[in-house]
Amino acid sequence: MHPPVGTLRAQEDRGNPDFTVADVVKLSLCPETGDRTSRPKHHQTLQHLEGCVLVVSVIEQLAQVHNSTVQASMERLCSYLPEKLFLKTTCYLVIDKFGSDIIKLLSADMNADVVCHTLEFCKQNTGQPLCHLYPLPKETWKFTLEKARRIVKKSPILRYSRSGSDICSLPILAKICQKIKSAIEQSVPFKDVDSDKYSVFPTLRGYHWRGRDCNDSDESVYPGRRPDNWDVHQDSNCNGIWGIDPKDGIPYEKKFCKGSQPKGIILLGDSAGAHFHISPEWITASQMSLNSFINLPTALTDELDWPQLSGVTGFLDSTVGIEEKSIYLRLWKRNHCNHRDYQNISRNGASSRNLKKFIESLSRNKMLDYPAIVIYAMIGNDVCNGKSDPVPAMTTPEKLYSNVMQTLKHLNSHLPDGSHVILYGLPDGTFLWDNLHNRYHPLGQLNKDVTYAHLYSFLNCLQVSPCHGWMSSNKTLRTLTSERAEQLSNTLKKIAASEKFTNFDLFYMDFAFHEIIQEWQKRGGQPWQLIEPVDGFHPNEAQPVLMPGVRITSKGTRRVPTLQQMSKSGVPQMLSKF
Repeated sequence: MHPPVGTLRAQEDRGNPDFTVADVVKLSLCPETGDRTSRPKHHQTLQHLEGCVLVVSVIEQLAQVHNSTVQASMERLCSYLPEKLFLKTTCYLVIDKFGSDIIKLLSADMNADVVCHTLEFCKQNTGQPLCHLYPLPKETWKFTLEKARRIVKKSPILRYSRSGSDICSLPILAKICQKIKSAIEQSVPFKDVDSDKYSVFPTLRGYHWRGRDCNDSDESVYPGRRPDNWDVHQDSNCNGIWGIDPKDGIPYEKKFCKGSQPKGIILLGDSAGAHFHISPEWITASQMSLNSFINLPTALTDELDWPQLSGVTGFLDSTVGIEEKSIYLRLWKRNHCNHRDYQNISRNGASSRNLKKFIESLSRNKMLDYPAIVIYAMIGNDVCNGKSDPVPAMTTPEKLYSNVMQTLKHLNSHLPDGSHVILYGLPDGTFLWDNLHNRYHPLGQLNKDVTYAHLYSFLNCLQVSPCHGWMSSNKTLRTLTSERAEQLSNTLKKIAASEKFTNFDLFYMDFAFHEIIQEWQKRGGQPWQLIEPVDGFHPNEAQPVLMPGVRITSKGTRRVPTLQQMSKSGVPQMLSKF
């Protein structure tokens, strides 16, 4: 028998088993943060330029910070990387292949843009604009590039770089890369022995994304299900409660959870919901140390997302000192019978258009499982894309209506009766340019040479921007993007007010960004601090949990219970023992 755990916590094991670099290197080279479902193949080459400029910038700045040679700075960078995933070994291999040319070019005072164009990580086609992060050289670009090419004229590396640098194209790595790609595309755990969509492995869509499995050899055991015979013999729903109280013979699950109306939390989201995050320490030479990259292997195997810290399904305490907890932790605090019942079905680049490709990864059985609170939060990619003319590629209100109704019908066929679905509106992203454009990006802080305006222009030129519409100097374009976002929010609001479903209530909630800013400023913060500093686009860890009281408006001005009130259940006082 297994008594209820007196110190049961929502936090899980933080370990991360070793994995090979082949499994994740493609994720690290080309993390997709926007809706890129129709991106031409040549954009992958542009992404290589983006990564090349970043790495060469770090190498150059490390040499400057430590007053060392370029060779020493490259070796220093590799020494900082962990052994896991063979990251350190891979770094030294890259140095061996490209190092001599990088040293020659940087020693000749060529900047990162010139270095990467010279090594042909990007081949500029006729009519294609010149993409650069740093200010252009004093001499003409053509003259500077020809000068740089003469320096490395006999280098064998040029033949390699022209043929592409996709490591997953190597025969020895192709199979494992395909498996990883499949797991990511389907948003299901890479390691799941019993195929119940839950895992004992933290990353690669494991329990960082959805509750940890407590028996990976039994598909009938998973978080969120109704207990099997009150879990007299085993913990069938993985909430840590099973067995019989020897004092009165009552099953613990029945004693503590009957009548408490447990509910899971499920997020259908994009990279914001997955909490996409690139640590500033990874690219800021003055802050780098042996400790800077300790969490890099975990981040890579989670697609550079941190769902364990997200504002909806996060189960770890904030790393930025915010007292507020995620919605999952608030539900767990109210009712410990909700332990591990969370699912983060988010993906970088997700939108209403492509959700149908991975919504099947949602795990809920309308007959066997508890009801759930589902948050639909596709807050960016229906208006965000990296195209040179982003407006035609934006989702129309009519198409959004069709997409969302398809999603809601799917939910109605899977969610148990008594569930709730909340549609989040889209934010007004003009905040990004207004608050960041004249601030220095982490890559530009050392020499005061790269602002967010420069970064946005560089990404837009490469057509890899997560949101050209808002990350643009063009005020008219920013306004058009916000107008479309408002139109889509109004469409979601109308759906919530007019549509009915048998298994769940439907609500709408505005993305109250201005209220978040006001709350942050009351605490002494600045608005720009709410945005991820490296990409200059995503909300940071603090923003989602600062959402004001979840006021859900449906059917005009009628007020319905808040999310906290919906999740509040008559939890027995005995649960205080937890």
